Amino acid sequence: MSVTPLIPPLRAVVFDLDGTLYVQPPLRRRMAMELLLAPLFGPRRALRATRNLRAFRNEREGLRHLGRPTESLEALQFSRPAAKLGVAPDALRATVQDWMFERPLRHLLPCARPGLSEQLARLAAAKLALGVFSDYPVDAKLRALGVRDHFSVAFDATDPEVNAFKPHPRGFELAAERLGVAPREALYVGDRVDVDVGGAHAAGMHAAWLVARPPAVLPEAPAGLALLCYSDLRELVDAILAPRR
Repeated sequence: MSVTPLIPPLRAVVFDLDGTLYVQPPLRRRMAMELLLAPLFGPRRALRATRNLRAFRNEREGLRHLGRPTESLEALQFSRPAAKLGVAPDALRATVQDWMFERPLRHLLPCARPGLSEQLARLAAAKLALGVFSDYPVDAKLRALGVRDHFSVAFDATDPEVNAFKPHPRGFELAAERLGVAPREALYVGDRVDVDVGGAHAAGMHAAWLVARPPAVLPEAPAGLALLCYSDLRELVDAILAPRR
């Protein structure tokens, strides 16, 4: 369901990954089950992993307010929570790598958006350039979802040319640059109105919000930019392709 006018013809579509190309609640349930079973193989290790992951997520959200720091964001995301926890950054990094970046990979494909590959193929067939920009590493997840080859550009917020978490506009701008289009010729698709829609509009991109239940009223889009809202990827792709028919 669209609750705003359709966007003008586009040259590129850029996607968020987590919660956008796949649905997060089923993945979270699967990972929660793994954490529940982890004490069977070492209660202390399981408690430590849970504590470390919570601290990492919370501190990472706080780093959004830094903009583009002079320090490496890739290092800061581990050093800051590690200091609060009193653990070595490398130890925290190992836990995050295991529980957030590697173990979820085997669960991703069943959690993919319905018709994901088919809808991406429709966009590619319409000669739209496709990219992914996420706050988290993307390559392994895209391969686990079986859609890496659909995207000519894929990177995350810790890329040295970005070094800023969403909603800072730099990552969105870089996606347009790497795809060879102007920001107003691109649509960014994400599942968070605060960081995805807000960041896209700050960069001069159109935005689409994928959400389970579209609200009756959306935030107002800046002049000249569109804001679409859908619960279904196929319907969103229909809207993107409509001006090209």
